Amino acid sequence: MPTETTSATSAVAHATFVVERTFDADLTRVWDAFAVPEQHAQWFGSDPGFTETEAHEEFRVGGQAVQDGQWHDGPTSRYVATYTDIVERSRIVSTYDMWVGGEHLSTSLSTIELEAVDGGTRVTYTEQGVFLDGKEDGSQREAGFQGIFDTLATYLAG
Repeated sequence: MPTETTSATSAVAHATFVVERTFDADLTRVWDAFAVPEQHAQWFGSDPGFTETEAHEEFRVGGQAVQDGQWHDGPTSRYVATYTDIVERSRIVSTYDMWVGGEHLSTSLSTIELEAVDGGTRVTYTEQGVFLDGKEDGSQREAGFQGIFDTLATYLAG
């Protein structure tokens, strides 16, 4: 676990963003991609430029998801999430913290909403984040989730 200290600098940036995507897959298939840990691991954080050193997920209210590793030729990264609300095939709410290079980057509240629609499943991802000490302002996170959803679309098409 990263060292739990607070920087003397107290600058924070708050950001809220929404990413919405309709996937060409039925609701159960999309739900399982989020809710079944073995499936979730196939697309979330599966970048070939990242080497995992720790990964586990306990998909239940109060359960944690952890992903730790290093970007090739880059910094270490640690993601620790806690599931706070799960409504079967409808909603997943979690809080998560990110560390990069051992420094606490952000704390976020994320909500994933799923809805069956003509032609597939609409997923609405909303994140409310606190980005610490000028390391990020949230814009990179939003772009990152666009890419994560691209990876999810490829996984669901397979």
